[in-house]
Amino acid sequence: MKKIKLFGFILILIMYSVSCEELPDPAGERGVAAVPGITGLNPGVFDVNDLENSYVHFTVVLAPGTTLPKATLICSFNNDHADVPITDLTSFPAVVTVTAANAAQKLGLDLNDLVRGDVFDFELLVTTNGRTTRSTPLVVPVACVYTTAMSTGSFHSVSADWNSEGDITLTADPDDPYKIYVSGLEEMEGLVEDLGPLVMYIDPVTFAVTAPRKAIASDAWGYHNIAYEGSGTFSTCDGTYTMVFEISVDEGSWGANAFVFTKNP
Repeated sequence: MKKIKLFGFILILIMYSVSCEELPDPAGERGVAAVPGITGLNPGVFDVNDLENSYVHFTVVLAPGTTLPKATLICSFNNDHADVPITDLTSFPAVVTVTAANAAQKLGLDLNDLVRGDVFDFELLVTTNGRTTRSTPLVVPVACVYTTAMSTGSFHSVSADWNSEGDITLTADPDDPYKIYVSGLEEMEGLVEDLGPLVMYIDPVTFAVTAPRKAIASDAWGYHNIAYEGSGTFSTCDGTYTMVFEISVDEGSWGANAFVFTKNP
């Protein structure tokens, strides 16, 4: 039986001011004119296992009531600020597809030299009344594409913080492949998960994982409604989830506990 630990918190407020010289953005002003937005990014990575056929696809849109004669899509690599033009967009909404091969060629890169962890930054440049503004960068990593074959199935869960280890089962929602149901986290400790499963959501662009608070068992060693809430990351290349969960019951909390889920062979 796990005992609830009580924690005290001290809030310290430190206020200070630091004066510094404001430097101009070497890449141009931001937010001076209306800049198009990027939506519907899918896929959001260049697939490291199939770079010759890999691409990103998205739509460039304008804010309601705005017009624009042209926006230029530019690209940089690993934060080198190359700002190489990829294409000009003259009508909106604009559906854009950029292949890894095209981006690498524009930047003077050999496709075979790209490795997992490399990053392409795409931005939109807009010139209005002689002033150039740019959008927030769209970051496209060289990584493995997301598949439910990698994100679901039988996993081995280990938590030194929670003193637990055992196998769990992850399944995807039939209507949303990025919504993952987790079963077995407390069954391995002899509890009945009558309120489960836990639900996790994988961000389709960043692969960050969030798990809203969810009670999974109504009885936990005499405590009531043991619940998990947390966040972490998912590796699309090897299927590993690295998570931190706050585990609580109606009577109190055990605080943050680190977990690692690794895919079973």
